[in-house]
Amino acid sequence: MGRLLSIDFGEKRTGIAVTDELQIIASGLTTVETPKLMEFLKEYISKEQVEKVIIGEPKRLNNEPSQVTPVLNAFIEQFHKQFPSMVVVRVDERFTSKMAFQTMIDSGLKKKQRKDKALIDEIAATIILQDYMNQ
Repeated sequence: MGRLLSIDFGEKRTGIAVTDELQIIASGLTTVETPKLMEFLKEYISKEQVEKVIIGEPKRLNNEPSQVTPVLNAFIEQFHKQFPSMVVVRVDERFTSKMAFQTMIDSGLKKKQRKDKALIDEIAATIILQDYMNQ
Protein backbone atom coordinates (compact mmCIF):
# COMPACT_ATOMS: atom_id res chain seq x y z
CA MET A 1 0.00 0.00 0.00
CA GLY A 2 1.33 3.42 -0.87
CA ARG A 3 0.92 6.83 0.65
CA LEU A 4 -1.83 9.28 -0.17
CA LEU A 5 -0.49 12.72 -1.01
CA SER A 6 -2.62 15.84 -0.69
CA ILE A 7 -2.11 19.16 -2.46
CA ASP A 8 -3.55 22.51 -1.38
CA PHE A 9 -2.72 24.32 -4.62
CA GLY A 10 -2.12 28.04 -4.63
CA GLU A 11 -0.74 30.44 -7.20
CA LYS A 12 2.22 31.36 -4.96
CA ARG A 13 2.56 28.48 -2.50
CA THR A 14 1.26 24.94 -2.32
CA GLY A 15 0.72 22.98 0.87
CA ILE A 16 1.57 19.28 0.84
CA ALA A 17 0.39 16.57 3.24
CA VAL A 18 0.87 12.79 3.19
CA THR A 19 -0.28 9.69 4.98
CA ASP A 20 1.87 6.95 6.40
CA GLU A 21 2.24 3.80 4.26
CA LEU A 22 -0.79 2.19 5.94
CA GLN A 23 -2.91 5.28 5.18
CA ILE A 24 -3.91 5.73 8.82
CA ILE A 25 -2.51 9.14 9.75
CA ALA A 26 -2.49 12.34 7.68
CA SER A 27 0.42 14.68 8.42
CA GLY A 28 1.60 17.96 6.99
CA LEU A 29 4.76 17.50 4.94
CA THR A 30 5.81 20.92 3.69
CA THR A 31 4.92 23.98 1.67
CA VAL A 32 6.49 24.48 -1.75
CA GLU A 33 6.65 27.54 -3.96
CA THR A 34 4.20 26.67 -6.73
CA PRO A 35 6.67 27.22 -9.60
CA LYS A 36 8.86 24.52 -7.97
CA LEU A 37 5.96 22.15 -7.25
CA MET A 38 6.43 19.73 -10.16
CA GLU A 39 10.15 19.43 -9.43
CA PHE A 40 9.35 18.68 -5.76
CA LEU A 41 6.73 16.06 -6.71
CA LYS A 42 9.07 14.30 -9.15
CA GLU A 43 11.68 13.96 -6.43
CA TYR A 44 9.23 12.93 -3.71
CA ILE A 45 7.37 10.37 -5.84
CA SER A 46 10.66 8.85 -7.01
CA LYS A 47 11.64 8.20 -3.37
CA GLU A 48 8.28 7.34 -1.80
CA GLN A 49 5.53 5.02 -2.97
CA VAL A 50 2.52 7.26 -3.62
CA GLU A 51 -0.71 5.49 -4.47
CA LYS A 52 -2.98 8.47 -5.07
CA VAL A 53 -2.91 12.26 -5.17
CA ILE A 54 -5.74 14.25 -3.62
CA ILE A 55 -6.02 17.81 -4.92
CA GLY A 56 -8.15 20.46 -3.30
CA GLU A 57 -10.50 22.03 -5.80
CA PRO A 58 -11.15 25.69 -5.01
CA LYS A 59 -14.75 26.78 -5.45
CA ARG A 60 -16.69 29.89 -4.60
CA LEU A 61 -19.61 29.80 -2.16
CA ASN A 62 -22.05 29.56 -5.09
CA ASN A 63 -20.21 26.39 -6.28
CA GLU A 64 -18.66 28.22 -9.25
CA PRO A 65 -14.96 27.60 -10.01
CA SER A 66 -12.58 30.09 -8.38
CA GLN A 67 -10.14 32.35 -10.21
CA VAL A 68 -7.27 29.87 -9.62
CA THR A 69 -9.14 26.97 -11.30
CA PRO A 70 -7.62 27.48 -14.81
CA VAL A 71 -4.10 27.48 -13.31
CA LEU A 72 -4.95 24.36 -11.29
CA ASN A 73 -6.34 22.62 -14.39
CA ALA A 74 -3.12 23.37 -16.28
CA PHE A 75 -1.10 21.94 -13.40
CA ILE A 76 -3.21 18.76 -13.30
CA GLU A 77 -2.76 18.34 -17.06
CA GLN A 78 1.01 18.70 -16.65
CA PHE A 79 0.93 16.27 -13.71
CA HIS A 80 -0.93 13.65 -15.80
CA LYS A 81 1.73 13.93 -18.51
CA GLN A 82 4.50 13.42 -15.95
CA PHE A 83 2.69 10.65 -14.00
CA PRO A 84 0.20 9.07 -16.42
CA SER A 85 -0.68 6.11 -14.19
CA MET A 86 -1.16 8.13 -10.99
CA VAL A 87 -4.74 8.42 -9.74
CA VAL A 88 -5.75 12.04 -9.09
CA VAL A 89 -8.85 12.83 -7.05
CA ARG A 90 -10.28 16.34 -6.77
CA VAL A 91 -12.06 17.28 -3.56
CA ASP A 92 -13.88 20.44 -2.53
CA GLU A 93 -11.53 22.57 -0.46
CA ARG A 94 -13.87 25.37 0.55
CA PHE A 95 -13.14 26.70 4.03
CA THR A 96 -9.98 24.61 4.55
CA SER A 97 -7.80 27.70 4.97
CA LYS A 98 -10.21 29.08 7.57
CA MET A 99 -10.29 25.70 9.29
CA ALA A 100 -6.47 25.63 9.23
CA PHE A 101 -6.30 29.06 10.84
CA GLN A 102 -8.79 27.99 13.52
CA THR A 103 -6.70 24.87 14.13
CA MET A 104 -3.69 27.09 14.72
CA ILE A 105 -5.66 29.13 17.27
CA ASP A 106 -6.98 26.01 18.96
CA SER A 107 -3.43 24.63 19.14
CA GLY A 108 -2.30 27.69 21.04
CA LEU A 109 0.02 29.10 18.40
CA LYS A 110 1.05 32.68 19.02
CA LYS A 111 -0.17 35.49 16.77
CA LYS A 112 3.18 35.72 14.98
CA GLN A 113 3.10 31.99 14.17
CA ARG A 114 -0.48 32.27 12.89
CA LYS A 115 0.68 34.82 10.29
CA ASP A 116 2.80 32.12 8.62
CA LYS A 117 0.81 31.56 5.42
CA ALA A 118 3.00 28.60 4.46
CA LEU A 119 1.98 26.83 7.66
CA ILE A 120 -1.68 27.59 6.93
CA ASP A 121 -1.28 25.99 3.47
CA GLU A 122 0.36 22.89 4.95
CA ILE A 123 -2.38 22.51 7.56
CA ALA A 124 -5.05 23.05 4.87
CA ALA A 125 -3.51 20.22 2.81
CA THR A 126 -3.66 18.01 5.91
CA ILE A 127 -7.35 18.88 6.43
CA ILE A 128 -8.10 18.07 2.77
CA LEU A 129 -6.36 14.71 3.15
CA GLN A 130 -8.04 13.88 6.46
CA ASP A 131 -11.47 14.77 5.03
CA TYR A 132 -10.81 12.48 2.06
CA MET A 133 -9.75 9.64 4.36
CA ASN A 134 -12.87 10.10 6.50
CA GLN A 135 -15.20 9.64 3.53
